[in-house]
Formats: sequence, C-alpha cells, structure tokens
Amino acid sequence: MSVPSLTLHDGRTIPQLGFGVFQIPAEDTARVVGEALASGYRHIDTAWGYMNEAGVGEAIAASGLARDEVFVTTKVWNSFQGRERTIESFEASLEALGLEELDLLLIHWPAPGNGRFVETWETFVELQAGGRLRSIGVSNFTPDHIHRIIEATGVIPVLNQVELHPWFQQRTLRDFHELHGIRTEAWSPIARGRVAEDPTIVAIAEGHGRTPAQVTLRWEIQHGIIVIPKSVTSERIASNLAVFDFELTAAEMAAIDALDDPVGGRMGPDPEEFDLA
Repeated sequence: MSVPSLTLHDGRTIPQLGFGVFQIPAEDTARVVGEALASGYRHIDTAWGYMNEAGVGEAIAASGLARDEVFVTTKVWNSFQGRERTIESFEASLEALGLEELDLLLIHWPAPGNGRFVETWETFVELQAGGRLRSIGVSNFTPDHIHRIIEATGVIPVLNQVELHPWFQQRTLRDFHELHGIRTEAWSPIARGRVAEDPTIVAIAEGHGRTPAQVTLRWEIQHGIIVIPKSVTSERIASNLAVFDFELTAAEMAAIDALDDPVGGRMGPDPEEFDLA
C-alpha cells in the first residue's frame, strides 16, 4: 500500500505515516523494523535515547531497499545538547544506523532548564550545511522555544514532533505551525491504546469496519498530521498502515475533535519542565 508524502518547507518530502520504535527492545528492533519495511512502511522514526538505532540500521541494510526509499529520523538527547556533544551524537547515530546521510535530525526535547537548545539548533544548521544531514527539526517544542531558535538563526524547523492524540490535540500549536510552514508530527497518536476504549471512536470504527486505531490515525491524517504509530505485532503493524482506503465524514471528524482536553489530556511530560539529562 502506497503512503502519501507531504512536502517540507525545505523542499524535501516525508511519508505521512511512519513507523515508531520507541520502547522496542534493541534485540527485537531489527526483526520488527524488517517486518514494517516488508509491509510497506518507508519512514522509520528512532532516537539515540531509544537505544535501538543499530537495529534500525540492520533492518534497512537487510531490506534490499535503496537508501532513498527509506526516510530515517533520529534525535539528539538532552544530555548531548550543546555544540560539541551534538556533533558527537550525530556522528554516533550515523555510525549506529550504518548511514552516510540522515534524512531528518530532531532536538528530542527543548530541556529549557539546561539552557542549550538554541546552541544545539545553531549546530544543527551547521551540520545541515555540511551535506550529510538533509532536514532539521525539533520535538516537543513550544511556540516560545521555536521563536527563540528562529531568532537566533533565521532557520525554521521543518517539523515539530509532539504528543498528539484525540485527548490532546495541540490546536494552538498546530495553528502556530501552520503560520510558519512547520509540519506537525504526532507521537503517541493512538494515546497508548486508549482509543480502543472510547465509545465515540469505537462507534465510528464499527461503522467503517475498522479498528479504533485505524480510525484515529485516519483522523490525524485528514488533519494533515504526520503519524508514527508503533507496534511489535505483525497484525497491528500491517493494520496501522491500512488507513488510506477509507475516509471519515465531516461529522465523524467533528466527533473526534470534540474529545479534546487541552488541560487534562496530556499523557507525557510537559516540555517546559522536562530537563532530564
């Protein structure tokens, strides 16, 4: 099944649906990512902090796919922020992944209390100019964080990967992204499985003969959001990809939109407070 791509503001394209590998054990990563690639995924999202980049690289190498057929994202962890350690992290990730070029590098968290995310972004701009890094972006950044890196460099991130699901829809942030040409990418797009228990989503899924996860991913896709669901089971790996042959109605979209809880819906850390090294 072909996954549509979205154009980033730097002119490159990214598959709108990718495969996330957060919390996949290192010893299982090559097998699971190999299944994902065989199923049709062409966008893999990893991070230094996931400790499984090597398995991602092994799966890509064994897939038989050409390098330009797979979009690979990784991230610089909080403790590697700052110029020298960011360069060290980038080099270590390329080596672990077995790649000569990286499609997208993200600052994993702003970690504002550490005071190094602006310097890290300046280093990203420098690395991109070096030719081995195609696109640069951020993760878990607020509008204030993004303003600060743009003011320092004049360079706008191509995307911001953030927690986003029916109970935490990030509408204000998405509006900010739209204003600046930044793509929104959702981590935890199915809210760690919570969607399977929601009556509204379950009813919509039954009406389409789909799973709640498929309906939720479809809702995000119709909103123009990039999604990176994760699974370790073959059935769900394939199922999460099968969301491009049906469409939600305006009423169904509105019903899911109504689940938003901007105050209490967040499941992960607050980016303003998460400074863990």
